[in-house]
Amino acid sequence: MKNDTIIIGTRSSKLALWQADFVAEAIREAHPEFTVEEQRMTTKGDKILDAPLAKIGGKGLFTKELEEAMLVGDIDIAVHSLKDMPTEVPEGLAITAITKRADPGDAFVSNRYAHLSELPKGARVGTSSLRRRAQILALRPDLDIHDLRGNVGTRLAKLDAGDYDAIVLAVAGLTRLGFGDRIREIIPREHMLPAVGQGALAIESRADDVAVNRAIALLDDAGMRTAATAERAFLARIEGGCQVPVGVYAECSHGELVVEAVIASLDGRRLYRSKTYGKESEAEQIGKELAERLLEEGGLAILQELGLLV
Repeated sequence: MKNDTIIIGTRSSKLALWQADFVAEAIREAHPEFTVEEQRMTTKGDKILDAPLAKIGGKGLFTKELEEAMLVGDIDIAVHSLKDMPTEVPEGLAITAITKRADPGDAFVSNRYAHLSELPKGARVGTSSLRRRAQILALRPDLDIHDLRGNVGTRLAKLDAGDYDAIVLAVAGLTRLGFGDRIREIIPREHMLPAVGQGALAIESRADDVAVNRAIALLDDAGMRTAATAERAFLARIEGGCQVPVGVYAECSHGELVVEAVIASLDGRRLYRSKTYGKESEAEQIGKELAERLLEEGGLAILQELGLLV
């Protein structure tokens, strides 16, 4: 931080800007002695829009350029969707705060149908996520799933243009941008587990920047950090980026932690799902053990078939 000014690095999409504004306002309110500015940046994931995320590499697609800018001092913090964060953070950086989680669910959006179950056979469904694809096909193998890239507005426009019968997006992103009325159904968690950290924001900073880290500490939610520790430990054991067909959700309650996860084949025909319980203090170990269980049950074979050796 220079001259009592905290510079937030952010992607330029409307959702990313909403997230940066949210963090900026929280800092300004709690620390009026600081000036907070935003610097827009472009990541690899923003530049390549004509290929599925899974084919261009899932790790760091939306974070690398921001992290490099932090390491050289051009920006002081970066605000990410936690689900976009690789499980490994570059040396010298840290996830200093994880916000309270918004609704972690996946939203079914359609102009003609009220529920996923109402879609006719062969209906065209858009999603950019292998996780969503696999779990949708496990429920409805008769649907026609197609890749869908672009920001939230672009995806909704493609739906409205008739390119898809329905699309699936994160509930949190839609509601933050004022599109909550477009949600026809929040797909029940028993049918679709979310991505790691879905619904929460991650604020990343230089690990040794004491003043900045103190300023953003108020945004850290203890319960969500514990849940994220378990979820990210699960994903780290799987060794996957954001584009692997796995879902996981952890929740804290009165010192206890419940973690549920799934590994599925891309066609949805094989799906391994399990739930475990434990103490909040053992979050990392619980996440790792659940990953081991699902790998042993059949998840390992699925990931190896996808070239994700573990």
